Amino acid sequence: MGFSVTGVHHVGITVRDMRRSFEWYTRMFGVQPGPVNHGSGPELERGVQVPGAELSFSMIRIGNVNVELLEYHQPEGRDWDRTNGDVGSAHICLEVDDMDAAYADLIERGAVFNGPPVTLTEGDLAGSQWAYLRDPDGIQLEIWQYPKG
Repeated sequence: MGFSVTGVHHVGITVRDMRRSFEWYTRMFGVQPGPVNHGSGPELERGVQVPGAELSFSMIRIGNVNVELLEYHQPEGRDWDRTNGDVGSAHICLEVDDMDAAYADLIERGAVFNGPPVTLTEGDLAGSQWAYLRDPDGIQLEIWQYPKG
């Protein structure tokens, strides 16, 4: 190969209302959004394959990963309606150091979880815990804790 992959720059999520998402991600995870940028024009339309695309975008840094929030002003997109089993569905998994504290704190801040934390009991990841929650647009996120020690 004539190139090498040096890392992941960001993961992008399209949201309905960037300000609402900023408030939610800040309240839930204590992150601060970066500057808001805007895009439109033929090159953007071609690159994102959305005719008439006009959008705003901003990065939120979570640990060592940038999460890009995109809000399409034109055209208006459909609401999220996928499940984890649908092809192309994706989620962001955030590693936490204390699952019980994270779950309780997030519930107190208004998070909506799909269910309580699950502990893996078999295999190489036995003792790890995970739980899925949804952001204001219904986009699935996950919190994860490896076994302590």
